[in-house]
Amino acid sequence: VQLQASGGGMAEAGKSLRLTCTFSGRTFGSYSMVWFRQAPGKDREFVAAINWSDDSTRYADSVKGRFTISRDNDKDTVYLQMDNLNSDDTAVYFCAADSRRLAPGRSVRGDHWGRGTLVTVSS
Repeated sequence: VQLQASGGGMAEAGKSLRLTCTFSGRTFGSYSMVWFRQAPGKDREFVAAINWSDDSTRYADSVKGRFTISRDNDKDTVYLQMDNLNSDDTAVYFCAADSRRLAPGRSVRGDHWGRGTLVTVSS
C-alpha cells in the first residue's frame, strides 16, 4: 500500500485547508482511513477516521465540529477538510490505512502510512 498526502501549507487562524491522501496498491474500500498529526515536540495523535464499511466517522475532541473527514472510493482518496484553524492545529499530518473497521472502544491504528504534510497556522 502506498499513501500520498498533500494539501498542507500555511494558513491564518480562522481559515481553512483541505488535505488529500491518495491510496494505491490494494483495494481502497477494504481499509478504514485515518488522519494523525504530530506537533513540534509532541507525540503523534489521532485526528479523524472514516470506516471502510459504512463511512461512519470518528474525531478527536480537539477537532470535532471543525474538521471533516470524507472518502471517495471511486478515486481511492480520503480528504480532511479543516475549518476554523487555530495555532494548536500546527503539525505534520499523516494519513494511514487501518485494515479493520472502526469499532466502539477500539483505537484505530495505522497498518500503512504515508509521508506527512506540514500544516502551519499563524495567529
